[in-house]
Order: sequence, then structure tokens, then C-alpha cells
Amino acid sequence: MRFFTSLQILLLAYVVSALLFWGFSLEKQSKSIFEQQRLLLAVDVDSAKYPQLYHQHLDELIHKKEMRAKQYFGEGTTFLIVILIGAAVVYSSFRRSFSLSRQQNNFMMSVTHELKSPLAAIKLNLQTLAKHKLDEEKKAHLLERCIYEADRLNDLTGNLLLASQMEGKRYVPSIERFNFSELVEDSISDYAHRYPKRFEEDIQTGCTLTGDRIMLQMAVNNLLENAVKYTPPDKTICINLSSRQNAAILQVIDEGPGIPDEEKKKIFNKFYRIGNEETRKTKGTGLGLYLTGKIINEHKGRIIVKDNKPTGANFEVILPLS
Repeated sequence: MRFFTSLQILLLAYVVSALLFWGFSLEKQSKSIFEQQRLLLAVDVDSAKYPQLYHQHLDELIHKKEMRAKQYFGEGTTFLIVILIGAAVVYSSFRRSFSLSRQQNNFMMSVTHELKSPLAAIKLNLQTLAKHKLDEEKKAHLLERCIYEADRLNDLTGNLLLASQMEGKRYVPSIERFNFSELVEDSISDYAHRYPKRFEEDIQTGCTLTGDRIMLQMAVNNLLENAVKYTPPDKTICINLSSRQNAAILQVIDEGPGIPDEEKKKIFNKFYRIGNEETRKTKGTGLGLYLTGKIINEHKGRIIVKDNKPTGANFEVILPLS
């Protein structure tokens, strides 16, 4: 990236230098033409005998010289502006392509890890069950771990499938009227079973929405999964649901490291994740918040990221009530 940026700067500097060189050359040539025309005028018209005619022709020559200077300056400036705009467009396009390529590479690395990790855990648990005679409590624990890892795989494949369908505009939403309060409670119950003693909830009953229940369930699950990933095990995740001015307001509040202000809008970009994939400790693919943002927008809602005090993030989703 630095090599190509330096090369672009050198090429731009060369073009600007060449433009200035030709500008000075044309100005010098214009002065030379003016001097030759002035000498010819002195030969053709006697300034002492016909001073008025001489000055009239001289003024015309000066006017032509000034017009040439304005023409050279205008054309040179226009050409320079076009070059600068072209350079800015090329640089912006190259930077976007480089950023997308890096994010896709991070995505492939993270997806590979996210797929292999639960599969390896399920295989290990099943092999342990097959090879060893365990008591019922240990068997139940291993089976529960298998179900947990299978749920992780289901969430991941669901995100991948939905992202592919939405990108290709092949997903047809199923519009229905449903109880959003019950949907949120179901999601919390599912995640509380996977991560015991991690959640506090304050859910207002009777919040009814019209939209795609499956998509909104996935959006809520993605917010809960994101909160679990970034919140320390000894900290609490708060989920609040209330209604105000014909809108349902869902808040998922964690006590993680928080999100810097410059990253708050970027986290909803496809494949985007804060940090470097090779050194990052948290799991993920960069699709969860991207899909959540798309789903909320599809339902004519808004999602806002706020700071939680003293630390953490507050994801606030606002959706119109039926």
C-alpha cells in the first residue's frame, strides 16, 4: 500500500512539474512573440510621425499578449484540476479495494476458525462419549457442550446464508404481526442457557411489531452474541425493552472495552472488525453487526451505538410499533 501511494505521489508530482514547465515555456514564447511583433510594428509604423496609430497597434499587441497569458493559465488550471480529481478518484478507489481485500482476507481467516472450532469441539466430545464409560452427569455435560457448539454453528451458517441472500437480493421477507417482547425474551432465555448468570433483563410486555420475525430474531441474537463476546465473564449484560412514542426501544448494554467514536459507524460495514485478525482474541466474522444494521433498516428502524458508563457499549434499536 505504501509503495503504490509513494508511486502515485511521484507520478502526480511529475505531471504537475511538467505542467508548470510547459506553462513557463509558453509564457516565455508569448513574450518572445510580443517582442518580435513590437519590432515589426516599429518598422511598419513611424511612432514619431503617426503616434496615435502606433499606440493603437501597440495596445492591440499588448491585449493579444494578455489574452494568450489568460488562455494558457485557464487551460493549465483546468488540466491541473482534472489531473487532481483523477488522482483523487484513483487513490480513493485503490484504497477502497485494498481495504475490502484486507477485510475479506480477515473474513476468510475468521470464518475458517469459527467453523473448525465448534466442529473440533463436537468431535472431541463425541469421541470421549464413545471411548469412555462416563457417569450420567458427565454424559449430560458433554452432550450439552455439543448442543452449545451446534448452536454456534447454526448461528454462523444462518448469518452467512442471510448475508448471501440479501447481497443477491434473493431473500423474500415474511411479513407478519408478532409479539416482539416474546421474541426478545426467547432470545435472552436461549443465551442465558448457554451463558448462565450473565444477563439482566427489563422487558416491557405487549410490544407488537409487523415484519420478518426470523430476521429480527437473528438481529437480536447477533446483538446478544456481540455483547457476550466483549463482556468479561464476571460482568453483567443488561437488556431493556420499552415503548415510547409509537416505537419499541431495545437496549443491549455491555461492560466490555467499549467502541471508540471513530469506529462507531464502521462496525456496521460488511466484514469490518476492530483490530487485526491475527492478533485479535475475540471470535467473529464481521457479519453480525452488518446484518443487524441491514435488518433494522429493512424494518424502517434505527440502531445507535452509545457509550456505557463507566465502560462498555450501549446498542439501542428503535423500531416502529404496529
